[in-house]
Parts: sequence; structure tokens; C-alpha cells
Amino acid sequence: MTRPMRVQRQCWRRRVGWGALAALSLLVGLSSGCAERLSLANYEKLKVGQPYAEVVEILGEPTRCDELLGVRTCDWGTSERGVNVRFVASQVLLTQARNLH
Repeated sequence: MTRPMRVQRQCWRRRVGWGALAALSLLVGLSSGCAERLSLANYEKLKVGQPYAEVVEILGEPTRCDELLGVRTCDWGTSERGVNVRFVASQVLLTQARNLH
């Protein structure tokens, strides 16, 4: 026996509403955790030659990474406040910070 169409729509809306709320909560949680790691103290821990895995331990997962001609460029944070690291052979080559406190 199937439910009337009106009841089916209400159940669907309820599921989507809770799913969207859960996704938003997860996003806020992840971004706040990342913001705590984006500090001047953590940036100063980064050293030339340091492996990618150690950088991720210090700063967390990067917001985005691109690779071109063997140079991997990863960003943590936003264009206003964050860290940019360039890796060659999975080791730090250059670092740059923006508005860290």
C-alpha cells in the first residue's frame, strides 16, 4: 500500500531538511577546526624540505591543491587569510602566509 502523495512529499522534505542541517553542521565544524590551526605559531613550524604529511599534521587537510610541472601548490584558508605552500617531490619548497595572527 502506498502513501498518499502529500504524505510522501512531507517525508521527503523532512529528510532533505535534516540532511542539509547535518551537512551545514559538518562544514562549520571542519572550517572552525581549520581556523584554529591557521596560526602564526603553526606557520612558523613549516620548514623547507619538510614532507607533505608533516605539513598536513600541522595545518590539517588543505582547502585545495593544484599541480603543474611537478610543483604542487596547496592552500589552507581563504584568499584573505591563510597559508600557501609549494611542494616539489612531496617536500616543502616555498611557504607564504596571509594575515595570520
